[in-house]
Amino acid sequence: MRHAFLILAHNEFEILQLLVSRLDDNRNDIFIHFDKKVAVLPEIKVKDAGLTILEYRKDVRWGGFSMVEAEYALFDAAAAKGPYQYYHLISGVDLPLKNQDYIHDFFDNNDGKEFIGYTWTDMPRSFTRKMRRWHLFPEDFKSKNILKKTLRAGFIRLQEAFRIERNRTVDFKKGSQWVSVTEEMVKYLLDHKEWVRKTFRNTFSPDELVVQTLCWMSPFRDNIYNTTEDGKGCMRAIGWRENPGSKELILKDWTIDDYDLLKNSPALFARKFNSSDMDFIDRILELSK
Repeated sequence: MRHAFLILAHNEFEILQLLVSRLDDNRNDIFIHFDKKVAVLPEIKVKDAGLTILEYRKDVRWGGFSMVEAEYALFDAAAAKGPYQYYHLISGVDLPLKNQDYIHDFFDNNDGKEFIGYTWTDMPRSFTRKMRRWHLFPEDFKSKNILKKTLRAGFIRLQEAFRIERNRTVDFKKGSQWVSVTEEMVKYLLDHKEWVRKTFRNTFSPDELVVQTLCWMSPFRDNIYNTTEDGKGCMRAIGWRENPGSKELILKDWTIDDYDLLKNSPALFARKFNSSDMDFIDRILELSK
């Protein structure tokens, strides 16, 4: 059965074309959402796969609900051309670590499983602030506008002072936004689009919680492939590294120093890469021939 690859792209278009070339298989359809900030769209070429470039484009902002809207645009577009055995949400700076025969065989052997990563950490006070408070100007978290920053911070402090909380009954779960899910799970996601909008608008960085939370509260919870490790759950190698001087992890691009780790990884896909060392990229591409 066919697979749908849903790609969120905003830069590194040389890497994007290489990614598409590795997905260019007559068993696949490829859907690409380009960030609205991209002024000139690159020409993406395929020979065997179906290719759809979404006309609807969101101006995706870090930390805002626009990322979720872009994801839903991809799910909507792909579902309209489905059904598919699996829908794979990936970034335009990802690359596969296995070839298409291996990937299709893997999902045939695990048909019906939901590949969604879960991160099991204590939800700190900051998490309550992110999900259970209303945030003003959520698409402008990185804005240096003094008035917006002041109003946003003041509104949060006001809610904390009066112990105002939203989404009290929602059991939020967190993990990587990059998933591989079944036709039935995608239908469930689309059926709950309005609930997602109501629950996650004006929160902070909801893209890492929407699919995890919805799946956990659904009958598909019993079909999750792995619930103990984020990367294994979604079958992706993601370059999280320790941030010196901080307990938080930061996402770094893979480099030649990581080659052996990626070569020996059981993951199907890895993120993220850049075009600064194309010799390294060529070696990664060899893994998926």
